[in-house]
Amino acid sequence: MKVSFHVNGEARALDLDPRVTLLDALRDHLQLTGSKKGCDHGQCGACTVLVDGRRVNSCLSLAVMHEGCEITTIEGLGTPDNLNPLQQEFVSCDGYQCGYCTPGQIMSATGMLAEAAEGAPSHVSDSLTGKAELSDAEIAERMSGNLCRCSAYPFIREAISRAAEAEEK
Repeated sequence: MKVSFHVNGEARALDLDPRVTLLDALRDHLQLTGSKKGCDHGQCGACTVLVDGRRVNSCLSLAVMHEGCEITTIEGLGTPDNLNPLQQEFVSCDGYQCGYCTPGQIMSATGMLAEAAEGAPSHVSDSLTGKAELSDAEIAERMSGNLCRCSAYPFIREAISRAAEAEEK
């Protein structure tokens, strides 16, 4: 089955078995290996990518569902010589240990910051309307779909908080 989408701003066309997940299409067919295959059940978030700006567990999504979509992977955010602000804060705050979950954490944080800026409430938001303050509890709740087996959560939340503050300035 043919499917066309944009990945990191580049038009891509693939001929795939309709059962191929978005994660496998990215990793195995486009050699974009930044998104990790963790649990393969949508429980760890290591495979998080953005589809039309929204967070998606790519292991749970079929590639053919995304015809015409804009897909952003960790490779599309920055480069080793030119990190995006969130990537830079993860480095500055030591927001990674083994690094396996880091691409998914950064992609989820990117989507989460956009959701918060749009006024989308979380389970712990004080109000259902308006922009939520990105407290430590708010960030923890919004990032709860991404697991870090090294338990670098305090550093990850600090990196996200610092990136959010820098973005507001």
